[in-house]
Amino acid sequence: MSFETVLVLFLIGFVGSFVSGLVGIGGSVIKYPLLLYVPPLLGLAAYSAHEVSGISAVQVFFATLAGTLALRNEKVLNYRLVLYMGTAIVIGSFLGAYGGRYLSGDAVNLVYGVLATIAAVMMFVPRKGVLECSSAEVTFNRWLAAGAAFVVGIASGIVGAAGAFLLVPIMLTVLKIPTRVAIASSLAITFLSSIGSATGKLLAGDVLFLPALVMVVASVIAAPIGAKLSKRLTPKYLQALLAVLILGTAIKIWIDIL
Repeated sequence: MSFETVLVLFLIGFVGSFVSGLVGIGGSVIKYPLLLYVPPLLGLAAYSAHEVSGISAVQVFFATLAGTLALRNEKVLNYRLVLYMGTAIVIGSFLGAYGGRYLSGDAVNLVYGVLATIAAVMMFVPRKGVLECSSAEVTFNRWLAAGAAFVVGIASGIVGAAGAFLLVPIMLTVLKIPTRVAIASSLAITFLSSIGSATGKLLAGDVLFLPALVMVVASVIAAPIGAKLSKRLTPKYLQALLAVLILGTAIKIWIDIL
């Protein structure tokens, strides 16, 4: 790889992973379109949808691991939520990631567009009766949580994402989880999901190791910075930022699909 390619990949990984730690997502909602469109726009190597999903899957694993470790002592992780949703999503994401090899690049992009659209719509659904509280006080329907996580895992595994950009809206609007607990717990759930996604993409032969390595280095640096900064921002600001990011990505991907 040329120096220019390494620099662009590092910057994409850094920006995506910083946002990953900040709003509790794996970062693929940002890195997927950036990897797909920015390198060829700058005259560098173009990556296929399958290659982008493979690189993203490996990078998300390290970004969410770094973000989760940064928050492990902050008492905002709900371990019961992580257990139920994490177990279900790791199974679904492996099935989706390995099965994605049988889909065309256009089909992978279409799945991504549908996911981003659903997530964007859910972020603007009014939340009623949800109070900010400690992780120990949170209650939720465990079977609904596990079922939703399994479905999200299959779909997000196809595009090499860990599904947090859809998990966070589900936790906020369906399970009624407080914003800070949802963001922190989603990082841990996404880490578990990325184990399935990354393994599936590796077995499917979709991972380019050098580009993935560059983005992993960026992830380990940037994700903890975003995670620490998230504690200083108000829940409403964090939710608004995530909504804008998901909406913008959904619009961009649909413009290209159509």
